[in-house]
Amino acid sequence: MLSRRLIRIKVFKTLFAFVGSESDNVNAAQKTLLESCDKVRDLYYFMLNISGPLVRVAEEKIAAGLRKFHPTEAEANPNYKFVRNRFAALLSDDPEFGRICAKRGLGWGEYEPFVRHVYNSMITKDYYLDYMASEEDSFEADCRLFSCIFQDEFEDNEELESILEDLSLLWIDDLAFALNAVIAGIDETARKKRIVHPNTFLKEDDKEFALRLLSESIVRYDEYFKLLEEHLDNWKSDRLVSTDAALIVMGITEAVVFPTIPVKVTINEYVEIAKYYSTPNSRIFVNGILDRIIQEKIREGEIVKQGRGLFEQ
Repeated sequence: MLSRRLIRIKVFKTLFAFVGSESDNVNAAQKTLLESCDKVRDLYYFMLNISGPLVRVAEEKIAAGLRKFHPTEAEANPNYKFVRNRFAALLSDDPEFGRICAKRGLGWGEYEPFVRHVYNSMITKDYYLDYMASEEDSFEADCRLFSCIFQDEFEDNEELESILEDLSLLWIDDLAFALNAVIAGIDETARKKRIVHPNTFLKEDDKEFALRLLSESIVRYDEYFKLLEEHLDNWKSDRLVSTDAALIVMGITEAVVFPTIPVKVTINEYVEIAKYYSTPNSRIFVNGILDRIIQEKIREGEIVKQGRGLFEQ
């Protein structure tokens, strides 16, 4: 599930917190890292689990309309297409999905007002109106509707951000990734006709990459921080942004420890992360210092890459 970039971000945040705490417990840091990674999967299931409550709101509204003494034409002859959505039904009937959500406490029962706000918003949108009016009646169309809901209703939603902030401090930063993963999962469900359950890590070596990158960065932190200071060029170490330092230490560590990852990939990844998690000037600073130190270690033979083109800049 997690991309390598998100893994690097998780390692960076764990390393930054570890250095700030002055702890020496590497095992505890690795446990924190894995919990942080698993929380992304929890967010994936939490967001996907709003599908059933949205359908139940629609059912309630139809039932309320039918109970009226003087219903409108639409209320007297309701369109049941959304409440019969086969993707939502498949999700509700999937035992593994229900087990995971129940075990991890990933329900929306406390947030019914938000669910209703989402429903009231989506029923005004063209994608919903087109779906309800379309003669196409297929599982694929039902899946497409929920893809549109997740694309349109949750990004930059302040009410949702407030809910996520209360549930987990990690979830605000992970929301965009989780929503993209949900949409990809719905698309895969449409193809396979079954609910897809992602693992936290796409491959087992991704987990090994995460744990080793963190542990090696911790072990090498003091050594590489001193090396960083030597390359500052008229820039006092007390003016060094701590997030930049952590990213540069991680970049050097990755270049040294992982022989199959190209140097260009390593530098580009930490420059991109610096754009979002450090200062406006960090991108240029991280790129320059990291490139200089890595090139120095290549000349010294400490960085040895395997495969063609791995040193290309």
